[in-house]
Amino acid sequence: MTAAINKCSANETAACCCVDVGTVMDNTDCTASWSGVFADRHAADAMLTHLSEKARQVESDPCDIRAEFTEEGDAVRLSVDFTFACQAETLIFQLGLR
Repeated sequence: MTAAINKCSANETAACCCVDVGTVMDNTDCTASWSGVFADRHAADAMLTHLSEKARQVESDPCDIRAEFTEEGDAVRLSVDFTFACQAETLIFQLGLR
């Protein structure tokens, strides 16, 4: 299985390599995207269940989970978007996956 999480970029201050918190958490990006390739649909479904449980542990309001399964030769790609109520929840979820 291969997997990827989208990464955010922040503006660093050149003088001290510091990042302004408002740059990182301005509450405009509340969606975490995840993608992975699996040998079969069963394995992809199991990962979706696992990721959904992790999202439910973080959410304050119900997280909107949108999954898509795509055939890639003999494999199945699972692509999921998790949209949380606030950006802090999105960040906590992403950090929990590392």
